[in-house]
Amino acid sequence: MKLGRSFFSLYFLIISIFIIFSWLLDEVWSSYLEQDIESYTGYKTMLLALSNYLDKHPKNEWQDIISGAAEQWQLPLKLMSEQQMRDSLHQDRDVISENNTHIYYDNDAVEIHHPVSNSSAVIVLGPAKMPTRPRMEALIRVVLLASLACLLFFWLRPLSRDLDQLRKTAIEFGQESFDVVAPKARSTMTEPMVTAFNTMASRIKRLIDAHKELSTAVAHELRTPLARSKFALQMLACTDDKARQEKYRTAISKDICELEQLISEMLIYASFDNDKPELTFSEESLVEIVNKQVSNYQQFEQKITVNNLIGNITVDVDRHFISRALNNYISNAIKYGNGEISITIMQEKEYCQIRVSDNGDGVCDDFKRTIFDAFSRGDTSRNRETGGFGLGLAIVCRIMEWHGGSASVIDCEQGGASFILSWPIKHVAV
Repeated sequence: MKLGRSFFSLYFLIISIFIIFSWLLDEVWSSYLEQDIESYTGYKTMLLALSNYLDKHPKNEWQDIISGAAEQWQLPLKLMSEQQMRDSLHQDRDVISENNTHIYYDNDAVEIHHPVSNSSAVIVLGPAKMPTRPRMEALIRVVLLASLACLLFFWLRPLSRDLDQLRKTAIEFGQESFDVVAPKARSTMTEPMVTAFNTMASRIKRLIDAHKELSTAVAHELRTPLARSKFALQMLACTDDKARQEKYRTAISKDICELEQLISEMLIYASFDNDKPELTFSEESLVEIVNKQVSNYQQFEQKITVNNLIGNITVDVDRHFISRALNNYISNAIKYGNGEISITIMQEKEYCQIRVSDNGDGVCDDFKRTIFDAFSRGDTSRNRETGGFGLGLAIVCRIMEWHGGSASVIDCEQGGASFILSWPIKHVAV
């Protein structure tokens, strides 16, 4: 698999840090090593004392004295002439000098030379083994760095891949490819980021699709009354008949009222769609809310029956918005029903429900999937002939989302449709 530039950049950055860190360790070790070599100059006092002791004895005894000192102190001591010393030294050996004492070190060996006063003899201490870094510790460090490099490679590879894929997806999404989805993350570190991006992309796509659909629907809804008004104006200008003129004026007035109603509902829906209002949840009697709404329709001829299956319990609810949603259901049942409406209050597990059923022609299965979308209308009885723009149920759906519930529709026993409001009995703040 081809790896991205970001992966190599991150990987080599971390490996470079390890290399620099290792180099710094070597520098510290070298500094310590030189200090340790210089510590051999502590022998200069012994060599100076030994030189002074030799100076007080005949030269033919010096070799025996040096041999006796080497045996007594367990040190590699010997006596050499200056010529022998020059012949034994290599030109590339490093040297540290302090007064008359010279320290020569090469690789892992060190020698200390101290000349005897007033003679060509030199006391040599060494060669002695130079203090070096333990090989095992050095090997462990190399293995550790190599292991870390491998672990970083296999850890950063899926992370880099996910980030590269996410970047490419974001670029495609920014170029209006709204159907694009970021691939599943291989790294647990990037999984929440990928999930959040896909959720955001899905939300944006839904909003854009809804906006396009809304724009198309609005254009269609506005075009119809405007076309009728334009035609009525043309006919009004072409006739002198007072009755016809009054007819066309009335038609124009109705179209203007329809446009005003459409714009009003559009503004309400837009305000609901863009911003969530401040809801006031309180303990309310569900039966009281239902009875209050039913009483508002006493002047109609429809028979409205209330079936209370939960008693007089209280629920957490925003009374204003639930009443508005219920009012929409009841008004739709009156429009599309055949005179009989049944309202059932019930409980399903931790959810309370209000079901508004009518005995109308019902809702076809295809339309059930889109009935709560904005500007959606059925093809038969539930159409513009009975009024409405298809925004009421979309508003109801949004109200139920605010309550953590849902709005739905099913077939009912009377042969019509049963619209359901469902939300938790106890509101959970979000």
